Amino acid sequence: MSTNVIPAAKPLIGDEERAAVDRVMRTGVIAQGPEVAAFEREFADHLVEGRSCVAVSSGTTGLHLGLLAAGIGPGDEVIVPSFTFAATANSVALTGATPVFADIDPATYCLDPASVASVITERTAAIMPVHLYGHPADMTALGALAQEHGLQLFEDAAQAHGARWQGHRVGTFGTFAMFSLYPTKNMTSGEGGMVSCATPEVVRSVQLLRNQGMERRYENEVVGFNARMTDIHAAIGRVQLGKLDAWTRTRQENARYLSERLEGVGVPVVADGAEHVWHQYTIRVEDDRDGFAAALLSEHGVGSGVYYPIPNHELPSFGLTLDLPATRQACDQVLSLPVHPALTEADLDRVVEAVNATAKAGA
Repeated sequence: MSTNVIPAAKPLIGDEERAAVDRVMRTGVIAQGPEVAAFEREFADHLVEGRSCVAVSSGTTGLHLGLLAAGIGPGDEVIVPSFTFAATANSVALTGATPVFADIDPATYCLDPASVASVITERTAAIMPVHLYGHPADMTALGALAQEHGLQLFEDAAQAHGARWQGHRVGTFGTFAMFSLYPTKNMTSGEGGMVSCATPEVVRSVQLLRNQGMERRYENEVVGFNARMTDIHAAIGRVQLGKLDAWTRTRQENARYLSERLEGVGVPVVADGAEHVWHQYTIRVEDDRDGFAAALLSEHGVGSGVYYPIPNHELPSFGLTLDLPATRQACDQVLSLPVHPALTEADLDRVVEAVNATAKAGA
């Protein structure tokens, strides 16, 4: 194996981020303060068409607080995909509501509107698609379903900073949307999340919930959490936000490069009207996906990742038996290759050579 492994993901932290942290440290204002407020404004203007944003301590926290602010609780059902990270369904369960799992479109890996329609009941309160891998869900069809049945629409945009559906940014369709700022996302604040809110009422509710239920100190209006973002994290996020557009273009160029050259595997597609931001570049390997990944690493020094090997509904935390065939097939076949902006053309060529050689060897 090559000693120079190409990693599946690579956070990009430079001198600008370090300088921003030092600047905040010198002020002595480290907890939530002016940097967080500035980050919220800049994120809103840059990524969600000016919708008000609230910074929180993590993406999962953002989902949880957004759901609570939208009035989700015991007795409600929220329809979610089973093919995603567990935080999506976990956040619903943490409110006391029930996550109801629907199947995915096998082409885009996002919620299948027909499957969603089949699981709507009198208890359904909302639909929460995930813009998985950076590809936007079909917000036209899902929005029509929500309107037809009088449901709220939420967005898990953890992996989709800057993606668009039919010309509109993700994060602008639902009552709220959550963006993750975890280190491996398309941009990071070190750790954190951002909640895009449709109304002033949702904004204020998320703000209260993140700060122990207080707008004014010691005047707790509701039972809340400590879910604040620090000024240190916000300073990192502000720098990263300024780099995001260039990084996104590089991810798109890298994805195009791979798709034009890979052979013997199923390459990802982009739906009409979608702008993909390529958080992950995910291929399908029909036979022995895990062996394929092992060969990429051991024989070629190419890292990869499986997102996600177990459907959420089958996890011990939920333990359900459901017929979601597209989800089951994706869990067995998907493999994400390096697509991050740190890749050189030589890296990309090595990824192509590795995948094509491994596919040919297994043919």
